[in-house]
Amino acid sequence: LKAVILIGGPQKGTRFRPLSFEVPKPLFPVAGVPMVQHHIEACAKVPGMKEILLMGFYQPNEALSRFLVSAQQEFKVPIRYLQEYAALGTGGGIYHFRDQILSGGAEAFFVLNADVCSEFPLQEMLEFRQQHGDVHSFVILGTTANRTQALNYGCIVANADTQEVQHYVEKPSTFVSEIINCGIYLFTPAIFQHIGEVFQRNQQELELEESSNGWQRAEVIRLEQDVFTALAGSGKLYVYKTDGFWSQIKSAGSAIYASRLYLNQYSKSHPERLAQNKPGGPVIRGNVYIHPTASIDSSAVLGPNVSIGEGVTVGAGVRVRESIVLHGASLHDHTCVLNTIVGWDSTIGRWARVEGTPSDPNPNDPYAKIDSETLFRDGRLTPSITILGCSVTIPAEVVILNSIVLPHKELSRSYKNQIIL
Repeated sequence: LKAVILIGGPQKGTRFRPLSFEVPKPLFPVAGVPMVQHHIEACAKVPGMKEILLMGFYQPNEALSRFLVSAQQEFKVPIRYLQEYAALGTGGGIYHFRDQILSGGAEAFFVLNADVCSEFPLQEMLEFRQQHGDVHSFVILGTTANRTQALNYGCIVANADTQEVQHYVEKPSTFVSEIINCGIYLFTPAIFQHIGEVFQRNQQELELEESSNGWQRAEVIRLEQDVFTALAGSGKLYVYKTDGFWSQIKSAGSAIYASRLYLNQYSKSHPERLAQNKPGGPVIRGNVYIHPTASIDSSAVLGPNVSIGEGVTVGAGVRVRESIVLHGASLHDHTCVLNTIVGWDSTIGRWARVEGTPSDPNPNDPYAKIDSETLFRDGRLTPSITILGCSVTIPAEVVILNSIVLPHKELSRSYKNQIIL
């Protein structure tokens, strides 16, 4: 068994700014560990996992190399990064590196998108494939969404008895199905034959349109639109439906919701990562992650859903809720931080209040997903999570509400509903 994690590259992640300026999105900490570490951990737990490949077109920088070395040591599985020479799409990347994936005689491999947060029921997908379909069939992880939100995802129509996928439509314009694609797949080497057919077809079409400006590449292949749509109804594609948690991490605000889902899971999977109330320590409410190097005053109140990074300083009387505080940040006495991501090495002055509007799914709808909000609506900034980029300084006694502050800004007054460039 192998696993491939698609981490994308720097041209995307625009919705994740200003946080993606400092760190590749897959290394952004969610619930205290890099986003992609949750994927690696889930893959490493599957018996027989021989290798995990990260695939994308980030330049292999120091942060990524350091992360891979430490993850290999921690999870005792070989982990490598394969760099694409351009954005090849979800199918093009794995087709380009098919020899690397199949080396060592891989019988099956998982493909996971890095920007999803999930319980990753990988073992269950393997068992499901043995019960349904044959050894050469492919499995998509699916989950139920509500009818209106399903239009924003790949929709799957499956046979109720066998779970065979009969119809697949990516982001349909009208309602097709409530079962959506979670971006986690189980393939066998046979998938490359199907991707190869798309590649051949693309090449022929490009030869016919010689007038095309050459920017279009035959190698750009999207698993969803190009491969699944063709495979549906052929008896080779099945859907495994999960009731576990699942969410996309597209915008910076959705990282706070993902952090909450993972922190909830920690009570079962990693109780040691959750902070406890101790005599002489800060007040902890609900699930909170605190890095061991953080210094927190005993009169601070943290939680629920708070993640405190490395070397963070939290002063007296500080209140933090539903927020991620990244490494090196400093919250001075009596600050209040709600629904906010505080960037690396940022400082919030005394008695300041920094607050955002949560972008949570509808709590009354069990199948609601997080909406990927546009930044602006009717020419105004949509109220959302407040984000401070790295090295932002907020003065004492001001209020920052529903704002995005780009890195290295020193504010002098209060702001509301602003992007501060």
